[in-house]
Amino acid sequence: MKVIINPHQFNGVVRIPPSKSHTIRQLFIAALADGVSEIKYPLDSLDTRSCISVCRAFGAEITEYYDGDSSIDNPNFPNEKGKKLARLKIIGNAGLKKSISHSYLDAGNSGTTFFFALAAAGLQSEPVEITGDEQTQKRSAAPLLDALSGLGVKSRSINGCAPVTINGPWTGGKVKLSCTTSQYLSALLITSPLAPAGTVTEIEVSLLNEKPYIDMTLSYLTEQGIPIEFAPDYSHFVIPGGSSWKAFSSSVPGDFSSAAFPAAAAAITGGEVTLLGLDPNDTQGDKFFFNMLEKMGCNIHRLDGGVTVTSGGALRGGTFDLNNTPDLFPAAAAVAAFAKGDTSLVNIGHARIKETDRIAVMARELAKLGVKCAELPDSLVIHGRGTLSQAKSTVLDGCGDHRIIMALAALSLASDIPIGIENAENVTASYPGFMNLLLQ
Repeated sequence: MKVIINPHQFNGVVRIPPSKSHTIRQLFIAALADGVSEIKYPLDSLDTRSCISVCRAFGAEITEYYDGDSSIDNPNFPNEKGKKLARLKIIGNAGLKKSISHSYLDAGNSGTTFFFALAAAGLQSEPVEITGDEQTQKRSAAPLLDALSGLGVKSRSINGCAPVTINGPWTGGKVKLSCTTSQYLSALLITSPLAPAGTVTEIEVSLLNEKPYIDMTLSYLTEQGIPIEFAPDYSHFVIPGGSSWKAFSSSVPGDFSSAAFPAAAAAITGGEVTLLGLDPNDTQGDKFFFNMLEKMGCNIHRLDGGVTVTSGGALRGGTFDLNNTPDLFPAAAAVAAFAKGDTSLVNIGHARIKETDRIAVMARELAKLGVKCAELPDSLVIHGRGTLSQAKSTVLDGCGDHRIIMALAALSLASDIPIGIENAENVTASYPGFMNLLLQ
């Protein structure tokens, strides 16, 4: 589906959707827990649907409740038409004590679901095949599979990519892991406490990108009192088996990754937007985006449960290390394209192994808008001009990557001509209502 973005200033009040990262972690933990859990206000997106499907295949019973079906008033979606997912009730499979109900699982476009499922499947002796869509099949799990092999879990794949057949049991051991994506380590941290009593999983981490996502995963282990030892720099972890995840009731906070896009739209167009539903104390690293906007010249007012972004006039370039927050890269590149002077987005080589090679795609699409970039192996330098008055194309292609699509759509608001965005429907992976915000 192609949408046409007409240039206009972006203003308003926006309720940010729930966090995808928290939603998927809570779903997996609830599916592996012993008892009945409740997740209130989860993100309702394609990636969440893929995760629900996989968790059901792992033997969890999941019931969905919508705002028209229950007494819950979902604050994440006020004044929107149609019933919205308000609550999930999950009866867990107690660490996969019951056999997995399906031997073939599809994680769709959700890389997090894919990696988490690989580790969880290693708890059982029955072989399980796990796959995903075309983009997921290009994302290598080789480092995670190598670590699982050292823990007794067998796997079969081509070059570490989906489809992957996993065959436990988990016997423990000491392994080394290079985390070009933090999802490898989070997968092991969520699963390894459920290994048999007497089993010890020891992980030496030689490389760790996206550290705040490990903070997020560890917060769940800490909250439930699951025993774990780790070095302060996260270079070494020791996790004894024999623990269990407990049932819980929790709400999902707003998503700072998603908040970056309406914030970018306001910054680029000289507008003002108030973003609601954000917890400034949450572990999400992507709240760094507001520090970045502040340094580039925006006025940021942090509220109780939200943030107001106001354009401060001309945006200015800078250098920003996004190693911890690669999901911010597309939105940051969009803002940088409209800033005056050079902006260097550095230490983000792992942005090349997301849904797309995000560095290459953003450089190519920005060039269509007349914005020159210098593409480096782990960085992108954007030569901003403060204007998009020399667009060379009226159609942009985000290659099916939800975050690239949203960044290009936000940037198109500042063009002097209407811009078409291809594959706009793919934003439903994380932010189903985003395009409606821009088309109003």
